[in-house]
Amino acid sequence: MDEPKALSLENEAGFKALFQYATVGILVVSSGGRIELSNPCVEKLFGYEKAELSGQMIELLVPEAFRDSHVHHRDGYFERPKARPMGYGLNLFARKKDGTQFPVEISLGHYQLDNEPLAVAFVTDITERQRFNDELEAKVKERTLELTQSLEREKELNDMKSRFVAMASHEFRTPLSAILSSLTLVESYMKAEQEDKRKRHINRIRASVKNLTVILDEFLSLDKVEQGKVEIERELFDLYDFAEDLMEEVNGMLKQGQHIRFSYNGFRNIMQDKRILRNILLNLLSNGIKYSGEQQTVHLDIDANVGDRKVVIKVRDEGIGIPHEEQKNLFSKFYRAKNATNIQGTGLGLTIVKQYVELLNGHISFRSEPNQGTTFIIEFPLNDHGYENDPTDRRQ
Repeated sequence: MDEPKALSLENEAGFKALFQYATVGILVVSSGGRIELSNPCVEKLFGYEKAELSGQMIELLVPEAFRDSHVHHRDGYFERPKARPMGYGLNLFARKKDGTQFPVEISLGHYQLDNEPLAVAFVTDITERQRFNDELEAKVKERTLELTQSLEREKELNDMKSRFVAMASHEFRTPLSAILSSLTLVESYMKAEQEDKRKRHINRIRASVKNLTVILDEFLSLDKVEQGKVEIERELFDLYDFAEDLMEEVNGMLKQGQHIRFSYNGFRNIMQDKRILRNILLNLLSNGIKYSGEQQTVHLDIDANVGDRKVVIKVRDEGIGIPHEEQKNLFSKFYRAKNATNIQGTGLGLTIVKQYVELLNGHISFRSEPNQGTTFIIEFPLNDHGYENDPTDRRQ
């Protein structure tokens, strides 16, 4: 470095005070790219002593990957010097003595001394600012995601409300109309010889009330499951006897000529939530009856296999089946296949069944062919809590 030039610079009191006490790094660089002066803030920022920087090329403080391009930009600045930020719109990095890199913000100025152009660089370490900006950006992204998900949930809720209103207006109207018309007719059947007609309409009222109760129960069940309010209570029970009791319960739903064919294989005693399993099978069996025609068979096959340590239950009907293009939507809320719109239902039953099966640590799948029927397959652990079956208790 030209010693007289440095002395003349430092002899100016204001300039010296600026260098000494400035809270940003200040570098004075010659047109040849050499460091003429550096203030204490720069020396602390980069980890160099003053003597180590004086006379060095400015590229010493630039990451190696950017040094060649920096020489080009430096020469271009001295050709058209003006006060401006360096690397506008770019992320700038500097290099410490120990080789570590850190983000910086640099402003450039210029002046002449003894007819030689000099550049002044004001260097600020923006590591903390960038960290804050990164954290702020992450929080903004997180909040944006939360808002997006909230809007999606709100939209889904509004869609559900719309579907509920449409479904309820249809599903509630039919049984309510039946109740009102039957009540009117019952009132007119006052004679003793009209007792049979009176009983028929009373039974019709009971069935309609039962349909309304089923609809409300499905909504309440879905709400409980989705809010995590359903508690699993496993108990030891005889699965074979359980299935036979359930078939007796659904016998009253069978259409003319329909029947249920039951087969059982494997161990009978299992440890599972009896109430939830009942709801699952009751739904699937009633669906099999509802979507099958007269004279058709609904099949219930149970295999409690100790070798695989799981129970496999299949409910198969010979009914209308599910169109192939609609099968992907089968477990969606309020979904009704286009070939089932004239059959009573809320479109919630299978949604509830799927969530119930998952509560049993199980899995549900299905296969279906239009006009040939549908088979639902449920699998869940034979004994979730490690209960060992009695190997002599087998029903083939």
